[in-house]
Amino acid sequence: MNKLEKILASTLEIEHYCRVAGYGLLSGQGSSYSTIVIRLKDWDERKGKEYNADAVTARLNAQFYTIKDAQIFSFQPGMMPGYGMGNSLQLNLQDKTGGDMETFYKTSMQFLGALNQHPEIAMAYTSYAMNFPQITVDVDAAKCKRAGISPATVLDALGSYCGGAYISNYNQFGKVYRVMMQASPEYRLSEQDLDNMFVRNGREMAPISQFVTLKKVLGPETANRFNLYSAITANVNPASGYSSGEVQKVIEEVAAQTLPTGYGYEYGGMAREESNTSGTQTVFIYAICIFLIYLILACLYESFLVPFAVIFSVPFGLLGSFVFAKFFGLENNIYLQTGVIMLIGLLAKTAILITEFAIERRRKGLGIVESAYSAAQVRLRPILMTVLTMIFGMLPLMFSRGAGANGNSSLGTGVVGGMAVGTLALLFVVPVFYIIFEYLQEKIRKPMELEADAQVLQERERSAAEREHDGDE
Repeated sequence: MNKLEKILASTLEIEHYCRVAGYGLLSGQGSSYSTIVIRLKDWDERKGKEYNADAVTARLNAQFYTIKDAQIFSFQPGMMPGYGMGNSLQLNLQDKTGGDMETFYKTSMQFLGALNQHPEIAMAYTSYAMNFPQITVDVDAAKCKRAGISPATVLDALGSYCGGAYISNYNQFGKVYRVMMQASPEYRLSEQDLDNMFVRNGREMAPISQFVTLKKVLGPETANRFNLYSAITANVNPASGYSSGEVQKVIEEVAAQTLPTGYGYEYGGMAREESNTSGTQTVFIYAICIFLIYLILACLYESFLVPFAVIFSVPFGLLGSFVFAKFFGLENNIYLQTGVIMLIGLLAKTAILITEFAIERRRKGLGIVESAYSAAQVRLRPILMTVLTMIFGMLPLMFSRGAGANGNSSLGTGVVGGMAVGTLALLFVVPVFYIIFEYLQEKIRKPMELEADAQVLQERERSAAEREHDGDE
């Protein structure tokens, strides 16, 4: 902790910090764990990407690697309380065979090492270790039986001396106090102190050292379980430009390749919620939405084919959103997806305006190609006005700085890129799709106005023929 403080004191972006010994945010309580909570200076004092939280975290991790006495991780706290301590994916590796922990630990380290080989993952690590110095207490059951006491009694006495034992309560000054029994620290420091710790043997007191043997070993600090299985908790940090969904796919592939039969994993925290709510549900929801939009457009155009001109043209518009996100190094997160949903509505509106105007021109008697060309030409100016208004309105979000900048930047960049590239694409794609599907539609039936004109002409011809017939009579 003192070595870490020297590094933190030389970091200019840190305003203050506090240290806690005996507890780790990722590892829990233990004499070998510790935590330092860091508070950075205000955003106005840390302008520039090289001074933001991600840059400071990366710089600190690089300096922490030089300290070989401990395993040190620097991470940012989670955005949502109760869903994990950090922004990384929480992974619970499970041993479903009930084997020994040493084999399980080696398998887990091989799995994490394989994850670190993939570009989608910045770092996969675990605070679990098998090299904590410990003392094994071996109770000689035969000696205990000959002395007329049970091994449990010996262990209870040893635990009371070294770890403490709750005896009773007593009332004083209107309060209830607990009575705890424990040997004074100076009398429980070495193995020789067992000679001064006694257990009752009938009417006599026998030293505990007669019944127990101590052995120094290395082992884990704590034993963890997840869903009743022996578990090792790990954390996986996505690399810059990759989403948590992409990292989960990599974890699934690596687990299928490296984890033996009987070993598995389950997510924890926010990653568990994401894995339970993504996948087929998202695809099903989008499919339902597209189907409902198709039904609405079919009622609007009174056609089952022309709505495809709008639906098929929207993906061309979304291309710009992902191109801009890739260019600016942004990941496909929830903010970008929210912008894409809004973008679908804006691009669909543009496609609907062009298609509806072309349908009106077609019903007035223009050809299919002339109707599509006229619609794209007439609607160009209002479309550009709408697009430029939206782009200029999103530029502050795109280049935002300070708190919440990541979400604002992802949202703004996706919308600006989608509107800029998507609008240009729709001006060429929508007329082409309209020509194709209107041609197919008229193979089935003619437009309503054209059908009405044909009916009028037929009635006129019929009435003229009747008049001629009457004149002949």
